[in-house]
Amino acid sequence: MQQLQLLEQQSKQGQIDLYYGDETRVSEEGYVPYGWQFKDENISIASTKGKAINCFGMITRDNEFVHATTEQTIDAEFIIEHLDSFSFQISKPTVVVLDNARVHQSKLMHTIQPVWARRGLFIFFLPPYSPKLNIIERLWKEMKARWIQPTDYDNEQQLFYSIKLILNAIGKDLFLNFKK
Repeated sequence: MQQLQLLEQQSKQGQIDLYYGDETRVSEEGYVPYGWQFKDENISIASTKGKAINCFGMITRDNEFVHATTEQTIDAEFIIEHLDSFSFQISKPTVVVLDNARVHQSKLMHTIQPVWARRGLFIFFLPPYSPKLNIIERLWKEMKARWIQPTDYDNEQQLFYSIKLILNAIGKDLFLNFKK
């Protein structure tokens, strides 16, 4: 996508800050993308349909990471609250790349965007069905598949504590190499 490449180029040249944002949910149910076992082997992972923590995050290719968590459903008001707070912390023009989720395309989000633009914060929407263009999707996969340990799912407190430790370590102790 040509417009996103232009934003990437401007970010690389230091003209803008470019963040990729999205939400994810981590629940006690666990994360098992795939697996295999021998025919006579019995493997299981304990899970429950218990509590979940929802995360809204924004990351740059340099692993600058901003996040917020809640046990409630992430709605437009939640995202607006955190983007609004973020808009007061930026020091140069900043673009946040989002997908076309309903909460991102809400009337409230579109109403507040001119206010953010005056502060130097701009929202760029990806084309529909293009999750591969949003690098934060890679972060969520790494978090769920590698950084959260199976024992973290033992109970709600352990899971939530581990998630918060991981989120706070991104860009400090945990890094991703986003190849272009």
